[in-house]
Amino acid sequence: MRIEIIIWLERVVDKLSFKHNVTIHEVEEALSNQPKFRLVEKGQTEGENIYLALGQSVAQRYLVVFFIYKRTKEAIILSARDMVPGERKQYERK
Repeated sequence: MRIEIIIWLERVVDKLSFKHNVTIHEVEEALSNQPKFRLVEKGQTEGENIYLALGQSVAQRYLVVFFIYKRTKEAIILSARDMVPGERKQYERK
């Protein structure tokens, strides 16, 4: 999977900062630093499914990023948070 453009919705950016203490830059780093992708569910629109990415920021923060992946190689970020221990084990099994 290759993400060329990341689309940020203002309400999501606010939620990431307030609820999860995650920055835009950390998410972008995690998505560009060899993340591990997994399909979460088929989207309501054909060709727009929901995925999660397990990745790591430059500062070594382990993050889970949820996003809609579009055929145009765009990702609409839905949420991001720190990995729980099980997710981190899965990520480290790369």
